[in-house]
Amino acid sequence: MASLQEQFLKAGLIDKKKVKQANQEKSTQKKVERRTGTQSVDEVRLAVLETQRKNAERARELNAQRDAAAAQKAIVAQIVQMVQQNRQNKGGGDIAYNFTHGNKVKRIHVSAAVQAHLVAGRLVIVCQGESVELVPKVIADKIAERDPALVVRVNKTSTEIDADDPYADYQIPDDLMW
Repeated sequence: MASLQEQFLKAGLIDKKKVKQANQEKSTQKKVERRTGTQSVDEVRLAVLETQRKNAERARELNAQRDAAAAQKAIVAQIVQMVQQNRQNKGGGDIAYNFTHGNKVKRIHVSAAVQAHLVAGRLVIVCQGESVELVPKVIADKIAERDPALVVRVNKTSTEIDADDPYADYQIPDDLMW
């Protein structure tokens, strides 16, 4: 394989005089380096190294973004799988159960047994897009670890009464419909 200088010479882009001059400059530079013990800075080599460093950094950033997107996709798939495997039947009852999702009040129709489980906190409402599903509280806790925005309603069963509560004597019935 011919050198780059020879290829340029054959193509007629440079002449022998310029090749000889470039070789002389290169040899004098090497002599000076040997005599002084210092190395000259090769700007082209430094520019190539800087470009390689920037390309490697950009590639790392793109890989990190791709990995983050894949991890998010895996989390969404896990949530969908948990909901599909553990969703409970709404009962198809005639009792309207109201809950808030975002700024809107939504309603699902459930049976009396499902309503009792919702009120007691054993079942939790999970919204994925437009679908509303009921899952056990244990599964809802796992979903909330991955994406808390999907878990809509968790009734907490607390029997503790605040000592300063002025309405402590007035108990709210569990079957109150609003």
